Amino acid sequence: MAAAPTLRAFGDVPPGSLPEGREYTVFPGFCDVHVHFREPGFSYKEDMKSGSLAAAHGGYTDVCTMPNLSPVPDDLPHLLEQQRCIDARALVRVHPYGAITRGEAGKSLSHMAELAGRVIGFSDDGRGVQSSSLMRRAMEQAAGLGALIAAHCEVNELLKGGCIHDGAYAAARGIPGICSESEWHMVRRDLLLAKETGCKYHVCHVSCRESVELIRRAKAEGVDVSCETAPHYLLLDENCLKDEGCFKMNPPLRGREDREALLEGLLDGTIDMIATDHAPHSPEEKAKGLRDSAFGVTGLETAFPALYTRLVIPGILALDRLVDLLAHAPRRRFGIPLDQGDYSVWDLSEVVHVTPDFFLSKGTATPFAGEALYGKCLLTRVGGKTVYGEERST
Repeated sequence: MAAAPTLRAFGDVPPGSLPEGREYTVFPGFCDVHVHFREPGFSYKEDMKSGSLAAAHGGYTDVCTMPNLSPVPDDLPHLLEQQRCIDARALVRVHPYGAITRGEAGKSLSHMAELAGRVIGFSDDGRGVQSSSLMRRAMEQAAGLGALIAAHCEVNELLKGGCIHDGAYAAARGIPGICSESEWHMVRRDLLLAKETGCKYHVCHVSCRESVELIRRAKAEGVDVSCETAPHYLLLDENCLKDEGCFKMNPPLRGREDREALLEGLLDGTIDMIATDHAPHSPEEKAKGLRDSAFGVTGLETAFPALYTRLVIPGILALDRLVDLLAHAPRRRFGIPLDQGDYSVWDLSEVVHVTPDFFLSKGTATPFAGEALYGKCLLTRVGGKTVYGEERST
């Protein structure tokens, strides 16, 4: 691979922060609107400290945590339990989501009114809201509260026990597949509801070409919609699959045409931002192959190096555009301010090797395992305070 080009700095590092005689690039703090820190309830997978340290290692100063926790933050007491974990152990700014439905069970709405103002938005991530009437009520209430709905779009009756994309790889090996319609069918439904209710609507982890086109059309019609995709959907597809748990995520890696459509949507502005869907699990949960491993991969620490190596260095995406997708666009949509002291410092010419000891997250399952990627984060500060650097890396 060719050496990284010489790049301009995005800011200035205070004197004495880093050794001299080395070229650095300074980025504004990245912002990830879709992460799973697993606490409270599942801290053996990740906890607030390990998750936020992984975020800092990846250059992130703000993250938004999904509500598939125990207890689910569906009312104020449950949210406050999560907030105590955040206040006690988070190294970066953590903005929790509230659940759309009680227990994320899809039966009745959460206490949205008492949560609004304390959460970044509402989501049942990990589960699609199957009832159209319930989603309409959620959107109407969110619109009245000035809140955003971030939807995991998945039609349960179309899943049929699938574990990877319903494509050539699955067919050749007799593995149950997940069809693209399970995603785009619900995207289509929700876009109609968002248009009718005026709700501020965000589509999580877009993975297929049909969803991109539906969102493109809705934007042209004036629907208040935004969306995200993740690095693995932009850089990988089913042709990269191996029968290993590190390639199992939901939604799954889809076909080459889907990946190309996602990249086109990124370049033309249909896709607003890149989020990681950082979803760590224990090594045991990810060691059971494609059929039986848990859904989800770690992503905060590999996001920038993978995107920089695969998209920026080859000239597919400009560096300032990538920084906007990772840092500024999420903040614009979700109303998350950027403090002047929020930044990360990188050596873009240094190669990092994606091995288990690279990670500060408890989760090490990644589809980029074994790769050599350009871009090493040297320092991350939040509000001017160092949260990742040599003294915080062990």
